[in-house]
Amino acid sequence: MNRIHTPDRAPAVAIWLASVAALVFVMVVVGGITRLTGSGLSITEWQPIMGAVPPLNEADWAEAFAKYQAIPQYQQVNAGMTLGEFKGIFWWEWIHRQLGRLIGAAFALPFLVFLVLRMVPRRLVWRCALLLALGGLQGAIGWWMVSSGLSERVDVAPERLTVHLGLALAIFAGLIWTALEAAFGEEASRSPVGWSRGAALLLGLVYLQCLLGGLVAGAKAGLIYTDWPLMNGQVLPPVDWSAGGMAFLHDHGLVQFNHRITAYVLFGAAVVYAVQAWRARLAEGLGAWAYALAGVVTLQAVLGIATLMHAVPIGLGVLHQAGAAIVLGVATANLWMVRRSQPRLFRAGRRL
Repeated sequence: MNRIHTPDRAPAVAIWLASVAALVFVMVVVGGITRLTGSGLSITEWQPIMGAVPPLNEADWAEAFAKYQAIPQYQQVNAGMTLGEFKGIFWWEWIHRQLGRLIGAAFALPFLVFLVLRMVPRRLVWRCALLLALGGLQGAIGWWMVSSGLSERVDVAPERLTVHLGLALAIFAGLIWTALEAAFGEEASRSPVGWSRGAALLLGLVYLQCLLGGLVAGAKAGLIYTDWPLMNGQVLPPVDWSAGGMAFLHDHGLVQFNHRITAYVLFGAAVVYAVQAWRARLAEGLGAWAYALAGVVTLQAVLGIATLMHAVPIGLGVLHQAGAAIVLGVATANLWMVRRSQPRLFRAGRRL
């Protein structure tokens, strides 16, 4: 494909968007570390501008530590924590927030420059503006999530963590899609409806599975049921329905069961999709994308089982969260390719 800059194609814009997507991926990984190290509530205030400056002297550190000591997490979970230990969790949350600021600047400033230079294809301007708005919303949702753990809980609410993770992943997928649009231009969809629907279904399943994983992480359900394929010797442990529909968000057994079942469905769908792609001999590398998607889904499933059976150590937990973003990225690129390519069928050794 011709990558020379045209009104419909802008390689420099594509590189910028892909670079921001890479930063969002790093943000997702650091967010996983922040969660797994219990660092997310160490900064108890939301200061979008002044919060960029960390404590600079012992008096500042003492003040930050005193604010943390006033919340339930310290009083009920980390009572007796030293200032040195507090600094360890503080820095992870500070880095996480700084990455958010960096991503905002890395998107907004080049976007303004590209707009002034009229380098952004007109059809992509509104998409980039939407991505910028979602990035700002993500900062507010991050604080909404943190605030849920500052007064009555010792951690953040699982549903709020899931919204925060879900929006980050939606922005990540949107950046990948828009970068591909900027790199290769807009082309009418030429793929058979069945292939587009299949690829879209897989992307939807991957995203749903990421959200269900967020609920498992938020409820810390991976620390409760660590055997596989059963859960404490049962297909589905007893569910506490006293909270009604909130059980789907908070019950340890139910949220992990839903995550497992969806994983099985996704794995099966990815394998069937790859087999069908092989049988159809898809053109223009589409078969390779189908195989790649089945491969990363398989690796993610194995990693998820290992993470579970080892009671979610930090290393495996972070890899599993990073793997989720990778699977989503591959599924997004696969759908983009399918919608813009014409599969060729081979029968009896002849191309149709």
